[in-house]
Order: sequence, then C-alpha cells, then structure tokens
Amino acid sequence: MLKNIIRSPISKLLLISATALFVSGCSQKINSINDTVRVAVQGTADIHKSANTIAALPYASTYVRIDNQSQLFMVLALAESATGETITTPSSKTSPPLLKWLASDHGMLVTQSGRIVKTVNLAAGNLSTTTSKTVDPLTLGLHLATTPTTWQRHIDWQPGYHNGYQLDSQFVFDQPEVLTINGKSVPVLRFSENVTIKQLDRHYSNTFWIEQRTGKVVKSQQYIAPDLPSVEMTILKPFG
Repeated sequence: MLKNIIRSPISKLLLISATALFVSGCSQKINSINDTVRVAVQGTADIHKSANTIAALPYASTYVRIDNQSQLFMVLALAESATGETITTPSSKTSPPLLKWLASDHGMLVTQSGRIVKTVNLAAGNLSTTTSKTVDPLTLGLHLATTPTTWQRHIDWQPGYHNGYQLDSQFVFDQPEVLTINGKSVPVLRFSENVTIKQLDRHYSNTFWIEQRTGKVVKSQQYIAPDLPSVEMTILKPFG
C-alpha cells in the first residue's frame, strides 16, 4: 500500500516539494545562525554612502560612530527653534536651530552649532538637558579672535539621577588640517575642548574640526557625559 502511494506521480511531486521546502528552511536557518555569529564576532559593517546618493537625498545627513562601534548614517528629521517652532531654512537673525538627527533604530542626537545637547534612545544612556547662561563659543565661531576661550554649562544625564552638574570648558587651538568629507577636501581648524567637572573630579577632552572660512563644525568627537560613550559626527550634507 505504502509503495503504491510513493510510486504515484502526484505523491512523488508532493514528496519532492516537501523535501525542497525542508532543505530551504534549513538553509535559511543556517544562514541566519552564520549571520548572527558573524555579527557577534566581527560586528556589523560600517555604512558608507556615495556622494551622489547623499546629494540626491532631500535631507541633511551625517555619519555617526558611537565609541568603537560601526559607523551609522543619520538624517536630519527636524530643525527647531529654542521655542519649539519648526525651521525650514537657517537664519542669521535667530539663535542656532536645534537639529534632530535620526537613525534607523530610532536613536536620536540633538545638536546646536555642532554640539550634542541631547540624546534619545541610546543604549548606554542619554544626555537629558544642556543649559548655559552664555553663548556657546561654537556658536560665536572658534576661528574668530573675539570669541571667548572659556565657557560654562550645566547638564543632566541618565541612567541615574545626575542633575545640574557644572562643566567648565577651555578651548585650545591645535592645528590646521585638511579633511576628506563626501569625496571633497575641506580645510579645517582643529580645536580641543578641555572639560572639567569639579564635583566629580573628572576631566575629558572633546575635539572639533571647524571649516576655516565659516567656522562651522564639520566634524567632532564629543563625550555625551561622564561614563557615557563618545560620539564622532561627520557632517556630510549640512542643514540649509
């Protein structure tokens, strides 16, 4: 009886189809396992976009690297004024906009004049607020002789209840350099921001590369807060 069933053409076809599906399913599972192992051992690959792709996108964009992890590609989701109004184009008559850069995993960096002032949905923790009574030297332009070389601000961060910590900054010019960004050579001035948190007896340094002509930040490496990771940003297509 069983031999007759197997010998029928329809039964043979069903048997072959079932076997193919089984092998295909196993192959997919094996590939998935291999991918998981590869990511665990090697990490995901850096994301790179061509100059044409970046130019064709209607959004400002940036590369981001958190600590030594893979390079991410983030686009500008929203530009807001200090009062929360949406800004479509930058203006010299208003304070610098808050730029909200969004990644595919919904992680967000909020910058103002190139400085990270807030983060959302980062795995290690987040910078909640940044406040200051004086204008950030990055806003004034570090390339100008009239710009102060010291600055003071207060920050809150999580996890934990870290509120109102005072940060004292001193900006030091390092050297001129030429960066290659999005296939173009960009003459820049490199500055170090030496940060002191007296309440914690902590010190660290941020680095800013500013365009020689405009003083705008085109690349930076900043620590979000004490015990939180550093973030490297390279602006590919600026806002406006």
